[in-house]
Amino acid sequence: MLRRCPPGPPPLLRALPTAAPAVRQRLRECAARIPEAGAVLDLLEKCPEHQKKGGFPVVVFEGLDATGKTTVTQSVKDTLNGILLRSPPACISQWRTIFDDEPAPIKRAFYAAGNYILASEIAKASTQAPVIIDRYWHSTAAYTIATEINGEVQDLPPVHDEVYQWPEDLLKPDLVLLLTVDPKERVRRLQHRGLEKTKEEAELEANCLFRQRVEESYRRMVNPACQEVDASPSKEEVLKTVLQLIKKHCAL
Repeated sequence: MLRRCPPGPPPLLRALPTAAPAVRQRLRECAARIPEAGAVLDLLEKCPEHQKKGGFPVVVFEGLDATGKTTVTQSVKDTLNGILLRSPPACISQWRTIFDDEPAPIKRAFYAAGNYILASEIAKASTQAPVIIDRYWHSTAAYTIATEINGEVQDLPPVHDEVYQWPEDLLKPDLVLLLTVDPKERVRRLQHRGLEKTKEEAELEANCLFRQRVEESYRRMVNPACQEVDASPSKEEVLKTVLQLIKKHCAL
């Protein structure tokens, strides 16, 4: 049985662990009840703290489902002869459905742990080639904020709130690109794909306020901030725009 949280940070910050020690503590608290939490913790404990990036650029792609992340990341990876990584990383992704059914603080600890484990993979990969990442910390933060805060965009934490800050102990990418498309076009793409929706994807489709909170949370992230890319044009045009941004912001 999970012990009660002691008085401390406000609920939003408890739902969004903001450093590796907080992630480890959250996983320890539920490991007896959720064996997979212990397995994730074991992997996390093996990761060195304060990972350092190699000499090649690290580019993250963020955005809602059906904004073209899978297509664009694969194309960029092929064009740059890079290495493609995803969050949560492959070593824990098989447990994603288990944690998706847990209360928000435990669920977010899983995704946060995935980011720190992924950082270890990024550190190694970026010594070999450009690294392209399909989602990273910004997704964890944006969905947590949008889930924990009800109401409209103006009800979100203010622009300079600490919830939008990148964790100090997590390896930073060189560039974060936020792919966006018109809401109707995104729903059309989802229907065309015919895939089973996650709980959050169903919420995005049914609740325009939730979608707006997620997108606005992405836009408020800092250090690094997201560079927004309109992913509505053809995949060739989007790839051209993305490559121009990478050339502008990264040393290749």
